[in-house]
Formats: sequence, C-alpha cells, structure tokens
Amino acid sequence: MTDTRMPALYIGHGAPPLLDDPIWSGQLAAWAQDLPRPKAILIVSAHWESAPVSLSASGVPLVYDFGGFAERYYSMTYQTPDATALATRIAAMMPDNEPVHQHASRGLDHGAWVPLRIMYPEADIPVLQMSLPTHDPVKLLALGQRLKPLRDEGVLIIGSGFLTHGLPFLKEFRIEAEAPGWSTDFDAWAGEALARGDVDTLASYRSAAPGMPYAHPTVEHYTPLFITLGAATDASEPGLQVIDGFWMGLSKRSLQVA
Repeated sequence: MTDTRMPALYIGHGAPPLLDDPIWSGQLAAWAQDLPRPKAILIVSAHWESAPVSLSASGVPLVYDFGGFAERYYSMTYQTPDATALATRIAAMMPDNEPVHQHASRGLDHGAWVPLRIMYPEADIPVLQMSLPTHDPVKLLALGQRLKPLRDEGVLIIGSGFLTHGLPFLKEFRIEAEAPGWSTDFDAWAGEALARGDVDTLASYRSAAPGMPYAHPTVEHYTPLFITLGAATDASEPGLQVIDGFWMGLSKRSLQVA
C-alpha cells in the first residue's frame, strides 16, 4: 500500500502534433508534476476497442495508429518497464465469467504514448494499456469500480479520449482554430455536469447533450470518462477540471477525481 491514494484521470490525448504544442504539453507536464509519483500506470485509450477486456504486452513496439503526419512521429519510442505484474493483478480482479485476454504483441497506441511521453518523459514507470470493451456507461462505471483498489496500490488509472471529437465536421486543422458551436456547446454541458458530479446526466449524453452527434459521431473518445468516474472514491463528488480550452476546435477538458 502507498501512503497516498492515487487519483484517477480523464485526459484529452490529442494527436502526435500535441508533442509540439508548448501550451497543452506544458499543461500536461505540470499536471503530472503535481501528482504523487505512480508505481504503475493503467491507461484505457479510445483507440483500442476490444471485448473481452484485453491487456497490452510489455517490451513490444508502439502502435503508430495515425496517418498523414510528419515522418518523425513514426520513429518515436516510449519503452517503459515491464508491466506483467500489473497485468496479472488485473486479471485476478476480474470475475470468472469475464476473463481477460492478454495480448502477446500489442503495444501502446497513440492515445497512450503521446500524452504519457509528455507527462512521464523518462519512461521509467510501468505502463499497461487496457482495451475499451464497451461503450455502455453503466458497464464502464462498473469496470472502473472494479479497478478502484489499484489506486491504493500506487497505480494511476487514466481514461484517455477527447471531450469532443467531431473530426469529420472540422473545417480547419490549426491548433488555434476557432471551436465550432457543437464543440463549445457540448464542452459547456459536460463541464457543468462534471462540476455537479452529475453522472446520470453525463451517461445520458446521446439524448441530453447539445452538439450531438457532431461532437461525437462515434463515441469512443468520450466513453473512457466512465472508467475514470467509476474508479473515483465517490463519482457524485465533483472532480477537479485541470485543463480546459480547445485544440483544433476540439475540447481538451480533462478531469482528476479523488
């Protein structure tokens, strides 16, 4: 056990150009410095949708699951210590009727390694990626609750997505581009619900949120939020909204829960 329970986070992970954005990368780096140092990191990224729950392998190449960016991004590395012990621990936490699949060759995708390369640049903390097995908020909240004891063992739990992600509806791809109305409306709605600790409203986003379906034509960048909320000590207690604002018109609002 650690003396300090680790928080759980929901972060926007951006795309590889995030690594060259001094403002957002500076915010992520400062946030990590303010956190207790984790013994290990468990991250659930929007970019690995797979059921049953699946776990990444250690010591294998990164996944460069993006296209159209500068060639140098495809040669970046982020080699972290072996996370087999954490994978074994998580497998033991799952009920017998929900076995975990351990991948032998699946590395970290950009939803994991891009933000972690900024937050923990020394790459000296074991990192394990877990797949996103469903988009059902109730089931994801339950999964987060099951993972909650890891926080007392020094594990930082991170849901990695993007609070708005309407890429098909963006008209310009500059970091400082003006945010469309559907992005600002969804961001304000979510920010207010998070400030109230209103999990039920957040879970009803398909029918309740303004800006849909433009803010999330597919929902995998939003739903990792429910892993984070499930892992909270009390999901109805408002978390700390550490980062806000927009990047290429998309909301980078990010959350820390106790």
